[in-house]
Amino acid sequence: MGFWGEVGGLVLPGECAGCGVGRGVLCAGCGEGLSGVGAGVVRPRPGPPGLPVVHAAAGYAEGVRAVLLAHKERGALPLARALGGALAAAVLAGGDEGDRGGLVLVPVPSARRQVRARGHDPARRIALAASARLRRAGIPARVAPVLRQRRYVADQAGLGARQRRENLAGALEVRPGGVRLLGAGRTVLVDDLITTGATLAEAARALAAADGCPAGLRAAVVAAPVDSFERGSATRTEQKSRE
Repeated sequence: MGFWGEVGGLVLPGECAGCGVGRGVLCAGCGEGLSGVGAGVVRPRPGPPGLPVVHAAAGYAEGVRAVLLAHKERGALPLARALGGALAAAVLAGGDEGDRGGLVLVPVPSARRQVRARGHDPARRIALAASARLRRAGIPARVAPVLRQRRYVADQAGLGARQRRENLAGALEVRPGGVRLLGAGRTVLVDDLITTGATLAEAARALAAADGCPAGLRAAVVAAPVDSFERGSATRTEQKSRE
């Protein structure tokens, strides 16, 4: 989407990207679905080896799914703000706010051909919006896009869990000088969506291979399949909603 397309989406919003009924980029009801109130631990079954603990803000269904697809595939860039807010809630659901170095969000990179086709990198854009939301809440946070693809990766659509692991094995690496960008902050891998967990597991492997994977590495995503949420994993966000 070009500059005028983005401005048009801000000035003259059409139907809600989530439900297609409400007016504006995102109606109040669909915005509530991305509030992070239901954030919790998610774990694909079976989970791939090396997958860190992952927190998700919402279930990947209905309006949430529609909003993610509109942002990623149709270039509805103004949605990044709401998605970034959801990602920030998932990050905080991990239970801490980083150490003196704050939080360092490491987005999972898209393939170059996908970035060219879409005109943007969805995970990186959402990560930037999340870091801004965290800073407004008084939590030091920054984005460190230190990962890159080192070889061709086939389209993941239609692949099963094992096929995705094989497709991604060894596909990511840390950019030269990337480890120093992580600094002393608490590193959190971030993405818009988790399905089988293969992508986040590969990202964690790449950080470890470059000696950039600190103990306690965790991950956060905007959405995950509803049935992947672990029962009994009440989060700070949920606890606050009860107060």
